[in-house]
Amino acid sequence: MNVNERIQALRALMKEKNITAVYIPTSDFHNSEYVGDYFKCRAYMTNFYGSAGVVLITQEKALLWTDARYFIIAANAIKDNEVILMKMAEEGVPTIEEYMCEHLHANDTLAFDGRVVSATLYKQWKELLPEVNFKSDEDLVGQIWTDRPELSNAPAWLLSEKYTGKSTAQKISEIREKMKEYGTDYHLISTLDDNAWLFNMRGDDVHSSPVVLSYSIIGMDEVRLFVNENKLSDELKDYLKQSGVVCYPYNDVYEHLTQLPKDKTMLMNSAVVNSLLLSSCACKIVDAPAPSTLMKAMKNEVEIENTRQAHLVDGVAVTKFMIWLKDEIKKREISELEAAEVLYNYRSECEDLIELSFDTIAGYGPNGASMHYTASPESYAMCKAEGFLLVDSGGTYKQGTTDITRTFVLGPLNETFRSHFTTVLRSLIDLSLAHFPYGATGANLDSISRQVFWEKGLDFKHGTGHGVGHVLNVHEGPNNIFWRISPNRPSIVMEEGMITSNEPGYYEEGSHGIRLENEILTVKAEKTEYGQFMKFETLTLAPLDLDGVNVDELTQYEKAWLNDYHKTVYEKISPFLNEHEKQMLAIYTRAI
Repeated sequence: MNVNERIQALRALMKEKNITAVYIPTSDFHNSEYVGDYFKCRAYMTNFYGSAGVVLITQEKALLWTDARYFIIAANAIKDNEVILMKMAEEGVPTIEEYMCEHLHANDTLAFDGRVVSATLYKQWKELLPEVNFKSDEDLVGQIWTDRPELSNAPAWLLSEKYTGKSTAQKISEIREKMKEYGTDYHLISTLDDNAWLFNMRGDDVHSSPVVLSYSIIGMDEVRLFVNENKLSDELKDYLKQSGVVCYPYNDVYEHLTQLPKDKTMLMNSAVVNSLLLSSCACKIVDAPAPSTLMKAMKNEVEIENTRQAHLVDGVAVTKFMIWLKDEIKKREISELEAAEVLYNYRSECEDLIELSFDTIAGYGPNGASMHYTASPESYAMCKAEGFLLVDSGGTYKQGTTDITRTFVLGPLNETFRSHFTTVLRSLIDLSLAHFPYGATGANLDSISRQVFWEKGLDFKHGTGHGVGHVLNVHEGPNNIFWRISPNRPSIVMEEGMITSNEPGYYEEGSHGIRLENEILTVKAEKTEYGQFMKFETLTLAPLDLDGVNVDELTQYEKAWLNDYHKTVYEKISPFLNEHEKQMLAIYTRAI
């Protein structure tokens, strides 16, 4: 079936079951940002495969909400079907909740799979739509998706403590201390990266995210891990057993929750726990964020030092790629696909590479303006010796996770393009130089990076920074740098040990896109009578293309930072290069 036929098939099922509207999110049973193939119901129903978006289907309309990162991609994906694009946060476009309040009436029925909708969201709907009926016990898309992929059964393995810095037993002990502070007997963890971190367990159940489909219940004298035990390596099984962890089948978590004593208390985060998990729990609920979420965001010294090593080998790969690209483009045109493949090959020279941390974004010219663009064999551009190539990429190594964006200058630029590039560079530098008192949040800091845009009447419609996991998800909460905070994405204090991306950009649809990205580590600065001050250490090591810079637009502090950064890049990267590459790196990191 094509998309329109799938929508009609779903509507026929809706009519049979007396359902008014069906809500289809981008989620799995664990509220993950990126999901396995089994869970891509929204993509199946729309042909839009971006990582963010929700669909509402009624008998009259099929509506897709997504954010600015995906406006161009989503519009192209749905252009041949009846789906209507609803551009989130754009003037005149209602939120999906506003739309439901206007179009769903008394005794209408809203259906959804309760396993892929958070408990908090379900609660909000019941308050917003008190006269609407809810049906949360059926996966309607699954009933028409005849060739649906199976749940992943990829192998899971143990990440050594020489990389994690802490044992599972230590982490469980620390979580139990937090449970005591909350006065709770049990703690449910349903998010995949939290479980992967807690059990030093890594896998491949989500593309480019080394996580394992799992839930866990932590008690004061027991730990239950719900996972397909057949996928666990023998080493991991032994490690879990030695850590006091007992494994149960993946789907048994609901039954275990119903059987817990009613006079006990359960710590869980309703913002991420699915609504069926919450309704299954017999215990009294204490609703609060999982302690592990903040714990894993604040990297320990072993994780930090390993991450520095990951950025060194990743920086070597990106630097070699830059030299190859700028040499080769003088001789011939290069496809976006070839550029991504060559960069992957350079990364693969490191034997500790596990996988890419996400599919490489290599967008030439106008494609760079599509923030999450992905070239394909059916659709790609040829790079010429002019304009920009934006490359956003990263690797997951045994030592850590990297995320880096460089916009490469392939040939002559006009003054407008050069000014745009310099503005993005200044934004990156200004945040890198930030010095702030402890207690500042990402929302407090975001204006530092955007000021150079705002003073020109410009901006960019994505966050300046997201947390980065350690051999985990490339997008990790709770830390972020974005002034547009919301209840679902609060802004928290930037703590010592947090690793966050610094990635401003500028985009003109149909013309060009520019983004530059480094990872930054929050560290302590001096302590004065006014309290503890904080700053950032830049972890990423690769040249920023000086061919795009209008030096006259930089302040003396920005020039000094850029020169110091490039000096560090040359000192750390050059020992791994051949003579030609060293010569080119010396040019690319020259003082200005």
